Amino acid sequence: MLLPKDLKLEKVLDQLPVGVMVVADGVVTYCNEPVRKLLTMTSFHVIGRNVTELLDPTLLERIMPGAKVNITVKGKRLLVWKDQIMLSGDEVDLYLLTLEGETDEFLHVNYHQVELLEAMMEFAFDGLVMVDREGYITALSTDYASFLGVNQEEAIGKHVTEVIENTRMHIVAKSGKTEVAELQKIRGDYMIATRVPIIKNGQVTGAVGKVLFKNVGGFNSLYKRVNSMEKELKRYKGEMKELNKAAYQFSNIIGSSPLLVQAKKEAKKAAKSDSNVLLLGESGTGKELFAHSIHNESRRAFGSFVKVNCAAIPADLLESELFGYEEGSFTGAIKGGKKGKFEAADGGTIFLDEIGELPLHMQVKFLRVLQEKEVEKIGSSTGKSVDVRVIAATNRDLEKMVQAGEFRLDLYYRLNVMPITVPSLRDRKGDIPRLARYFLEKYRERMNMVARDIHPEAILALEQYEWPGNIRELENVIERAVNVAENEKMIRRCHLPEKITGVQFRSGVRPLEQVMEETEKEAILNALRVTNNNRTKAANLLQISRTSLYEKMKKHRLS
Repeated sequence: MLLPKDLKLEKVLDQLPVGVMVVADGVVTYCNEPVRKLLTMTSFHVIGRNVTELLDPTLLERIMPGAKVNITVKGKRLLVWKDQIMLSGDEVDLYLLTLEGETDEFLHVNYHQVELLEAMMEFAFDGLVMVDREGYITALSTDYASFLGVNQEEAIGKHVTEVIENTRMHIVAKSGKTEVAELQKIRGDYMIATRVPIIKNGQVTGAVGKVLFKNVGGFNSLYKRVNSMEKELKRYKGEMKELNKAAYQFSNIIGSSPLLVQAKKEAKKAAKSDSNVLLLGESGTGKELFAHSIHNESRRAFGSFVKVNCAAIPADLLESELFGYEEGSFTGAIKGGKKGKFEAADGGTIFLDEIGELPLHMQVKFLRVLQEKEVEKIGSSTGKSVDVRVIAATNRDLEKMVQAGEFRLDLYYRLNVMPITVPSLRDRKGDIPRLARYFLEKYRERMNMVARDIHPEAILALEQYEWPGNIRELENVIERAVNVAENEKMIRRCHLPEKITGVQFRSGVRPLEQVMEETEKEAILNALRVTNNNRTKAANLLQISRTSLYEKMKKHRLS
């Protein structure tokens, strides 16, 4: 027999919704359970016989590789599909058989599935796994289990995400979409994974996948090259910042809440013009991302993007930083003088963050730049024309500052041509789960941690917090949680700061949704304990379907 004697492999092949038969030099060398049922014969009566004794030789001659024909066998109308594959270095014929009109989807010309079957035949170099519709493992090859460092028997019945890191098998089992030759990181190395849905009567009933895990030196070498290229890209990004280039696009602004969508819509309109923009919003809301994005989508995208934090530069240095100076204009001035930020931004955009902190005497000089389109260096008696688009940002109420005499009214009108309010995080709480998971992935990769998701209770706590520090504070909290979680696969409520987890209990009343979630989880755990983890009996006790039980177990992350 050309196939390895692996009971788990045979189990996988036997559960396929199609008959699989391998023929070498006209002789059947392997057949799975569906073939035996279709031919109403045992393996003993099929293997070793000439294929022409089992199927009509006249019709067999008409089947070209990659084609299919209808054949009648013992009164059954069968659809037979044929292809040629390499097996153990030899070219053999692969036949797929099914009842006419039944699981026909599998026999459509789908080379991904043929590749998978071929991969299953060449099993010695691959890991094989099979899951049901809910993502629970129904079969796992011996070698793959050994590679993963898990007990093969104990792994069967568990959710695939608990056994195989970075897997997408459960996703394919839901989506029904084939994934071919994709990189998957397992135990610190990158593997090549192929995942194919199992289809019965037009319905996706699970998925089968293979992972190449032996002789992966070449793939790890490829990964190192990719990783090196990523580092090079980061270095170039750093150089871009140093060369006064904007690093972010609108696609980097994460969220879909109505207020954020409106802000992005207004920002995209602003990008089409050259008018001054005033970004309003609390500290940490992401105003700088908006400034970068507006520049990158404007006609000035290839020009300089110069950022100035008006609050970070000492008042006595701010003038020379903004406008530059001539040689010898003051003690310590460098030879040849220095360009100011406005001159550096000529032909591009200058982003003035914390514009509300600009001293009054500097506001006068800044106003002249806006009005006259020219800048005068310290120590110079002449101005120099500059073509600069201004984007300013502040977390302060400029109108109140104007009334208090702290900000010039004429400058305020010059800046407030296209005002855009960036919403606070508490006004877009629907975006918190997505943002939190984005930061989780960012710091998980950076710190090589194992946490891959955030528990619903932790998400609930994050959503109920008011976030005075906005997105910047959320990022800080998630980075801390990743560190606290250490080797755990999930960020839980206990990994969050007390100031967040204590919020919902200060009133003495817990949210109804949380109480119901916890009650449901406890009921499932009790049912599983009483039935000794028999899911069918547990579902009956709970008076729900087995499918519903699987879904709820998945929701609560119960193995």
